[in-house]
Amino acid sequence: MNAADEASAVPGVNWRLGMLAVFTLLGTGIFVALLTLQMRSTEQRDVALERQAHTYEVIIRATTLSGQIGRAEAALGRYVVSGDQRIGQQYSEAWRKAADQIDRIDRMAGEDAVQRRQIALLRDAFRARGDELAETSAYSVHHRNADALGKFYAVSESDALQALTDRLRGIIDYQRVQLAERSEALARSNEHAVQVSQVLAAFGILIVLGAIILGWLTVQAINDRAAADADATDERVRSAELEQAVSVATERLRAEAREREEAEAQLRQAQKMEAVGQLTGGIAHDFNNMLAVVLGGLELARRHLQTGGRDAQRHIENAMEGANRAAALTRRLLAFSRSEPVLPEAVDPDALVSGMSDLLDRTLGDGIAIETRHENRGWSVWVDRHQLENAILNLAVNARDAMEGRGSLTVATGGGSLSENEVGRLDAGDYVTIAVTDDGAGMPPEVLDRVFEPFFTTKPAGKGTGLGLSQIFGFVRQSGGDVAIRTAPGAGTTVTLYLPRYEGEATPAAVAIDSAPAAAEQSLAILVVEDDPRVLSATIGALTELGHRPVACEDPLRAPELLDRMEALDLILSDVLMPGQTGPEMIAANSDRIGDAPILYVTGFAGEMDAADFEGHPVLRKPFTLASLQHAIDEATRGAAPGGRRHEAKR
Repeated sequence: MNAADEASAVPGVNWRLGMLAVFTLLGTGIFVALLTLQMRSTEQRDVALERQAHTYEVIIRATTLSGQIGRAEAALGRYVVSGDQRIGQQYSEAWRKAADQIDRIDRMAGEDAVQRRQIALLRDAFRARGDELAETSAYSVHHRNADALGKFYAVSESDALQALTDRLRGIIDYQRVQLAERSEALARSNEHAVQVSQVLAAFGILIVLGAIILGWLTVQAINDRAAADADATDERVRSAELEQAVSVATERLRAEAREREEAEAQLRQAQKMEAVGQLTGGIAHDFNNMLAVVLGGLELARRHLQTGGRDAQRHIENAMEGANRAAALTRRLLAFSRSEPVLPEAVDPDALVSGMSDLLDRTLGDGIAIETRHENRGWSVWVDRHQLENAILNLAVNARDAMEGRGSLTVATGGGSLSENEVGRLDAGDYVTIAVTDDGAGMPPEVLDRVFEPFFTTKPAGKGTGLGLSQIFGFVRQSGGDVAIRTAPGAGTTVTLYLPRYEGEATPAAVAIDSAPAAAEQSLAILVVEDDPRVLSATIGALTELGHRPVACEDPLRAPELLDRMEALDLILSDVLMPGQTGPEMIAANSDRIGDAPILYVTGFAGEMDAADFEGHPVLRKPFTLASLQHAIDEATRGAAPGGRRHEAKR
């Protein structure tokens, strides 16, 4: 090659070298662009997948929370039906786990303002629903099973439940929208990466020296994208499988709930019979003792009457005392079951405790030194006087047993202002206190935790019913108050009743009624309505013995006929629960015939009726003596002129 050829060849070499350099630079630029695209695509894919995973996890958490709430409410339902404290603990644990799920969802929300607002609303709805269920649980804790069951059914379709469901659905719907948006963003990102790669591949074809390298990088990028797409597809498949698994789990939970309901229905009768057996075992001893006194006294009185002995009257009085004790126990059982009619009145605690001093002395015996203190500032309470007396007497008897028949007992009245929830769940306000303190053995924590449970007793089998403290607790809560106990092993026990202060004046306590009353001051025309023929005959005989003119009515539906026949009507003495019509229903149906004649109800069991159903008319509890019957008649007719009221009403 001559010099000319070399000269002419140099520009060509230089041109190729220049083109090679250009191609190298272009290839390098394309390589860098591909690397940058790959890194950004990987980052975007990772971010998108992470957000998708976060969305799936939130949805799963929300679904799990819904199931957890369902399990908690199912446990509460079982607790309401069975009253089993262990099931109550299961409810509390399930509800706590549901609260933990909300906290986890809250932490996962991060800086998402919309999600945080939704979680705040969910937490409010959860708290409102929890308050409703807590109230139902409180009834069961306090063993007001009928109230608890009624409350449970009342809140089963409440606004709080609907709000909670709506908030959960809102969170899940929001996450699904987020999931759709993020999936769309991922698809757009992949589509854009594919388009840019295609353009770069076209340039790579034109670049000879960089084609192999550029092609190799492009293939790698395509492979990576394919792998990313495969991963995304796998994620979508897994999410679909997860949704299916959630659906299957939900159906399984519903099936389990149905099975639990069926099992509870099958066990309900057995549980009722078990409770009845436990109750009868405790009260059989007391009733047998009382019946022994009654039967023994009557038997001895009959023998003395046959032989002319002088102690017949004393034996009859002993039999009557045993019968009265049996009637008092019956009233305790009725009060515990809420079947004893509640007749509240304004009561002075100081006067009531003072009036019980002799009763406490006779009941507790000489081995117990009794002290009473009155520091309640002259405040009154609005309660059923007999139930309050029974509550104090029960506390005194429990204290005597704790002191094994020897020690000191203090009954102190007081009063003061309480802040909200200072004692139990009481509202802020003024409260009268009645505290019974003994210096007995005290109670360990495991006994203190169960003292208000029905049928729970530390006495030997057959020596106690386990109704005392549970009855007291039910009575005090029914009266708007609460009970507090301070005790420790070896340090004695103080049980304090907190009752709301009543602003009105206290009603004077009824004076003691002589067991042998004098004849009535005036003979009254009395219509006696009673469906039991033996009780009707005994009542007619008692009224006749007292000097009145009774007219017997064995069916409340015959009352209009007899009222039309009577020339005068001074009093209607009616049973409460009777076939066909109750006493109050009979009075209301014949108001035009009765006019302003006084009404006296006589009952031993009033079912679900309360004081409002009697419309202010006096109530005499069965069984009654001649003296208590005459006293009730005097109270009912006080201030009323006898004779002619029915005819005046008809005119």
